[in-house]
Amino acid sequence: MDLQGCGTAIITPFRSDNSIDEPAISSLVHWQIDSGISFLVATGSTGEASTLTESETYRVIETVVGTADGRVPVIAGCTHNSTAEAVARVEKLSQIPGLSGILTANPFYNKPPQEGQYLHFKAIADASHLPVMLYNIPGRTAANLEPATVLRLAEHPKIFGIKESSGNMAQISEIIASAPRNFKVFAGDDSLALPVISQGGAGLISVGSNIIPRHMAEMVASALANDWPTARRIQRHYAKFLNALYWEPNPAPTKAILNLMGRIEGSLRLPMMEVSPVTRRKLDILIGELGLLVDTAPTGEDLRMF
Repeated sequence: MDLQGCGTAIITPFRSDNSIDEPAISSLVHWQIDSGISFLVATGSTGEASTLTESETYRVIETVVGTADGRVPVIAGCTHNSTAEAVARVEKLSQIPGLSGILTANPFYNKPPQEGQYLHFKAIADASHLPVMLYNIPGRTAANLEPATVLRLAEHPKIFGIKESSGNMAQISEIIASAPRNFKVFAGDDSLALPVISQGGAGLISVGSNIIPRHMAEMVASALANDWPTARRIQRHYAKFLNALYWEPNPAPTKAILNLMGRIEGSLRLPMMEVSPVTRRKLDILIGELGLLVDTAPTGEDLRMF
């Protein structure tokens, strides 16, 4: 799967009664694609997949795929700590027309050894009719997928890449340096996009692009084209904003900002919580300074002053 660029780990918008807001999903997808995002990742960590029922998960994915309508690839998150359950869900997801691939994270809670993780991911890839991207996010799953295991899995014909969210640049660098050339390594943290790309990474799966899709897409495209002055200007301009998305657990700050922008109603499902009034006020001030409340973020030309 020849995937590169900036993909958005898209949120799942809920109404005030906690039901899924399908029109809001479609609106966000159109906005993302019109803003130049390269691909979309639905029902991942940022999409609050762990709070969705199985039927809701399929419906969200179908809505994203249907709205995208082939304009960009759509990757579906599918993670479970039971290998058998993960396999069953991947087999079902693989049947969704128009879906481009599967993103699957470390089995959570169980804290499996490396061989257990290898066999888990191999079973998923064996069952999938679609290309599979690994997702290493030990901060949420309590299990790190080590480079040696990634390299073993990279030999599987269905596994085409990894979203690396360990925050460990030494580990990410080792994977990039040692993996086959066609194996794609994506930064899973906005703040590490440029370091990862500079070492040969294929791009970024972004949280921040939920809010500033045009500029995150431009930043990643500039880095991939070796236009580092432009990439660095954008990164520096939005550095505080990107850090602010983690002032409270993701995706609460992102949803708060999209709510302030009038794009979603802004609710989260328990056990996730909306941001505190203090954080919301700080976010309001920050995005006001950036011009995001009226959707007038600076253009590439404007950024030359930074």
